Amino acid sequence: MSDDLEVSALAINVTIPQELRWTDTRRGETFTLSTLNVRLLPDGRLAAKAYGRPVAGGRGAYVSFPVPDEPGLAALIAGAATRAGALWAAHRGLG
Repeated sequence: MSDDLEVSALAINVTIPQELRWTDTRRGETFTLSTLNVRLLPDGRLAAKAYGRPVAGGRGAYVSFPVPDEPGLAALIAGAATRAGALWAAHRGLG
């Protein structure tokens, strides 16, 4: 029965450790990226986008940024996905 259920999204949010954070600019504003949104795609691959706050302060817009192809970030994403999978597998149901 559970193989027949349609799951439309599997996503987790991951805090980027201070030493892996970076800045990027969008619409003339510089952001410090501090959070990753990692999604499990239907084919089993992972996709990630980064989010953060403007360096100048304030809330700023909710804008996604690409994640650089760096070994430390790739390891963070893979490790977070593995950890999330273990947590989901060990769920204890509602309540």
